[in-house]
Amino acid sequence: MTVRLEIEGAVARLLIDRADKRNAFTIAMWQAVPALLEQAAADPAVRVLVVRSAQGGAFCAGADIAELLENRDDPAWHAANQQAINAAQHALARFPLPSVAMVEGDCVGGGCGIALACDIRLATPAARFGITPAKLGLVYPLHDVKLLVDLVGPGQARRLLYTGMLIDAEQAHAIGLVQELAADEAALVAQIVAASPFSTRALKHFVARVLDGQGQEDTHSLAQFAAAFAGPDFREGTTAFVEKRKPRFGG
Repeated sequence: MTVRLEIEGAVARLLIDRADKRNAFTIAMWQAVPALLEQAAADPAVRVLVVRSAQGGAFCAGADIAELLENRDDPAWHAANQQAINAAQHALARFPLPSVAMVEGDCVGGGCGIALACDIRLATPAARFGITPAKLGLVYPLHDVKLLVDLVGPGQARRLLYTGMLIDAEQAHAIGLVQELAADEAALVAQIVAASPFSTRALKHFVARVLDGQGQEDTHSLAQFAAAFAGPDFREGTTAFVEKRKPRFGG
C-alpha cells in the first residue's frame, strides 16, 4: 500500500509510502485516506494521529504529475480526482483527535495541503515547503487556501501562492507554517498522549469553531465546558495534582 495506517498503542500513524516517486499522491491514494482515518478514529485506544513519510525523506511532492498528464483530456477523471482530494482533505482537517504532520523533506503542492490539514506541523532542518499550482497553470483548492490563510495570514499566503516559491524549515517556522523544528515527533506526541483525551477532543473542536467564525459561547460550548467537571478525567487530573503525581487519564 502506498498510503497505509499503523496503530501502536495510543498513536496512529498515516504513512505515505511511495518513496520512488517522492511520495507523490495518486487518485487511488487520495481515495484511500478517508477510510484509513475512520479506522484510526474508531480505535478507542488512539489519542493522536501522526502523518509522515514511511521511509523518511520527502514528505509528499504533491500530485502525481504523470497521472495528471495521462488524464488531462478526461473531464470525468478530473472530477473524480477533485472529489477524492476534497474528501481526503476534509476528513483529515476534521479528524476528531489531535493530528501532527512530521515533515522531514520536501512538502510541496498537495503534500503541503496534507500538512496544512493537520493540527500541528513539525519539521527537520532538511524540510522545504511550497505551494506550486501557479507554476503549473493550476489553482489550489479553496478549502486548503483557507487552511493556509488561517495559519500564516493573508500576506504570507499570497506570497507563497502567487510565486510558488520553496521556503526552508526556518522560514516556514518564522511565518507560522511550522510550529516546531524537531528531529522527530516523539516528544510532542508523548505530551499529547499524556494529556486528557476528553480535553484534547473538546479543545480541537473549539478551535475549529473559532476558525469557522464563532466568537461567542453558545449552548453547545457552555454544555461541553460544564460537562468536563462531571467527567472522570477531571477527577483524575485534580486528584493527581493534589497528590503531586502525573495523571493517568482513561478518557
